[in-house]
Amino acid sequence: MNYYEAWFNLKDTTRDLDFTERMHAFLGHLENRGMIEGYRLTRRKLGFGPAGLGEFHITIEVKDLVQLEEAFLHAATRSPEIEPLHAGVHTAVEDVKFALYRDFPDSVRHRDDHQSHEDGP
Repeated sequence: MNYYEAWFNLKDTTRDLDFTERMHAFLGHLENRGMIEGYRLTRRKLGFGPAGLGEFHITIEVKDLVQLEEAFLHAATRSPEIEPLHAGVHTAVEDVKFALYRDFPDSVRHRDDHQSHEDGP
């Protein structure tokens, strides 16, 4: 599994629950169409976390980069179906930072029968 990560702040934190509904509408749309496998929206608790990361965090799960690209291309069409959903999210956030992670080890990087723990990475 691959994880597309985004950390961000809201432009208007008084609209946090409205944002949550818009986020679920947008990512739910992608998930229902098989363009992502799942997602999770979290919020920093008690101010704990690195100062450079935002108060909010989204993890989007995709099988591979092909699936992620399909989701990006769908959003990029700006079709009447997707544009209001996407705009409801991206216009509400600021200070966004992105990352891409994967499960490890995965099918690409794994220990075979001939490699011992002492062999290193």
